[in-house]
Amino acid sequence: MKKVSVIIPVYNSSKHIIECLDSVIKQTFKNLEIILVDDNSTDNSLDIIKSYKDKRIKIIELKENVGAARSRNKGVEVATGDYICFIDSDDFWKLNKIEKQVRFINNKEFIYAGYSYYKKGRTHNVKVPKQINYNESLKNTTIFTSTVMFNMNKLTKEDIYMPDIKRGQDQATWWKVLKKGINAYGIDEVLAFYRVGEKSLSSNKLKALKRTWYILKREELGRTKTLYCYMCYIKNAIKRRL
Repeated sequence: MKKVSVIIPVYNSSKHIIECLDSVIKQTFKNLEIILVDDNSTDNSLDIIKSYKDKRIKIIELKENVGAARSRNKGVEVATGDYICFIDSDDFWKLNKIEKQVRFINNKEFIYAGYSYYKKGRTHNVKVPKQINYNESLKNTTIFTSTVMFNMNKLTKEDIYMPDIKRGQDQATWWKVLKKGINAYGIDEVLAFYRVGEKSLSSNKLKALKRTWYILKREELGRTKTLYCYMCYIKNAIKRRL
């Protein structure tokens, strides 16, 4: 049976880490390697994750705070699975998320799925395209980190290491993979959930706009294409939230 490595960066996550970790442990697909990377938390997150007795769990304790991207990279370094997934410590999954994705991935290198968030008393389900390439992804940041699965029989760890930049490391990584001429394929079904208003980098719209402009400029597309992609990103971001 194929093995899936699940990488969870943890930093001061005591409020939500139990719900997150329970949603991973209780997956219908059981052959998991669950890698928790504690990013030098100052609350009791580490105590909480150490209280779990599941043999599939591996805990990495960092001696200094390095941020989510480098924490994920530490997890990738030690991962031994055929497939690698990420989930943020304040997100959670449907219990059949990994099972559905393992069935879907086959020979695909890179897949993702739909997701849901709760805002102002309403649940918003985000639809995702059936597939997306590099140029399309520049205009549509639809790939959500906690829905991604990489096929490590097709990719190398170097392919999926996240750049050590201040913001937008996950999206920059998707572009790095897609630039290899690979398409990413989506399951247009909600398999993950996140909380609006509690993510320090993604809840604030102004920060999201600045982040996307920053990582688009990093791609060195030229000013005209960068502006075009940025305007398309704004349009698609609004459509996702209607």
